[in-house]
Amino acid sequence: MVTGAAGRIGRAVLDLLADRGVPATALVLDDPGDLPADLVIVGDATDPATVRAALDGAGAVVHLAAIPTPEWEPAEKVFAVNTQSTFTVLEQAGLAGVRRACVAGSQAASGLPFAARELHPAYAPIDHDLPSQAEDPYALSKLADDLTARMMARRHGMSVVSLRLPYVGGMDERLRDFATACAADPGLHARGLWAYLETGDAARACLLALDVPGPGAVPVLVAAPTTLVPHPTEDLMRRYHPTTELRAPLPGRTVPIDLTRATELLGFTARFVL
Repeated sequence: MVTGAAGRIGRAVLDLLADRGVPATALVLDDPGDLPADLVIVGDATDPATVRAALDGAGAVVHLAAIPTPEWEPAEKVFAVNTQSTFTVLEQAGLAGVRRACVAGSQAASGLPFAARELHPAYAPIDHDLPSQAEDPYALSKLADDLTARMMARRHGMSVVSLRLPYVGGMDERLRDFATACAADPGLHARGLWAYLETGDAARACLLALDVPGPGAVPVLVAAPTTLVPHPTEDLMRRYHPTTELRAPLPGRTVPIDLTRATELLGFTARFVL
């Protein structure tokens, strides 16, 4: 069962499942009418009854439904919807006997992307132990989701992987345009550490996350291995994050993110690299 299935990553997950011959149920707020799913359930991922209906017959869950930015809705709604949907989906999945789940986390949990002021990571490459500087409701909701995942893993004996996703886009659409803009002005994506992931790679990471045995919950940073700008990473870090401690060399355009867990736990390496 895929929540948020009409979104960019959700559609890519459904496409990948269809290619593999895996039946899928899509849970969406509005049915666009063209989803490659065996069943489409229209409703809210915060509603237990709707989620229960969508979970009928499901053996795994990919939870992507969320308000993806703190800039579109009031702060209270962003936090409430995101945390309630994650709690509801994992709780109902656990009660239904589902033991494998992937949740869309975000590298925005660091607090950098949506802060009202310029923030800098304590060190780089960043890893899963990086102290969060969250001061916006979206970042806080993603931190809360990680705690929810841990609780649900204990409560239901589930495996829950939270993918901390960077900027995601398709090679034939916004990703190339964004890369072009950032090449001219790297400051546009300094808060995101110039990280990106192609949509198909994001979908593939979601399905690989379902293969992680449980019980347990773990966050996993995923990204392409290079930045989306044609500038040396260490130069970028010195210019845009001058207070950040560089704990390891970042040769060439190496993304300043530790991707070891994605490689070792998921067996994931991005296939599409700018």
